[in-house]
Amino acid sequence: MPTYSVSWANIAQKDLEDIINYIAQESVDNALNILYKIKEKTATLYNFPERGRIVPELKYNNIENYREIIHYPWRIIYRIDNKNVYVLAIFDGRRNIEDILLSRLLKQKL
Repeated sequence: MPTYSVSWANIAQKDLEDIINYIAQESVDNALNILYKIKEKTATLYNFPERGRIVPELKYNNIENYREIIHYPWRIIYRIDNKNVYVLAIFDGRRNIEDILLSRLLKQKL
């Protein structure tokens, strides 16, 4: 029985959808395989949410409540709050995290 609940933020769901749609342009089979692997990787968070490392770029700035698990080249960013795990983003690890976060902040509507 799972110890934690795992919820996906809308933006993380969109990230995953965008990744899968992009890969599917080349190969639907590969896209489905990647989808399965990412879902499988995040399913481990139900029982072992602390298995991921603290996001290094954030830790450098003394922000230590965000963790990540890797399914290369994607970084799956999440936060643990009591018995809840929130998947917050999935992005290409070859990109600069600061650029991604800044871009998202600038696109937010108030």
